[in-house]
Amino acid sequence: MDWSHYRFLSIWDLPGPPDTVYEILLRADDYPRWWPQFREVARLDATTGTARIRSVLPYDLVMTVRESRRDPRARVVEAVLGGDLEGWARWTVVPYGDGSRAVYEQEVEVRKRLMRLLSVPGRPVFRANHALMMRAGRRGLAARLEGV
Repeated sequence: MDWSHYRFLSIWDLPGPPDTVYEILLRADDYPRWWPQFREVARLDATTGTARIRSVLPYDLVMTVRESRRDPRARVVEAVLGGDLEGWARWTVVPYGDGSRAVYEQEVEVRKRLMRLLSVPGRPVFRANHALMMRAGRRGLAARLEGV
């Protein structure tokens, strides 16, 4: 087993219509406005940007994010990640009850040296850190949708 390889799945049930949720998730530049762990996002061109994130643990992850798929009809957006995390991430938004369900999938290889050195003992902590970040993102997006 490669202890630096991670696969995540998060499901967010949200109060907004699917098209609205999808449009918000497309605008990664705005993530720092509603997702506290996104400390900085900078657009490089129409499909590429950089992101700096930090959750509870005292380190930043810096990545280049390049959109690789955008399907408004299926409400899917996918990106290729490089830098401290290499791999991919995908949002899929579907109707759910009176609102939406946003499904986040991510498969990455950690490249940040410290995390690789601590990959075995730190794995449960890194996974918990990710879960806390995703929980805060869901709360932030739900609050943003309440204001829309």
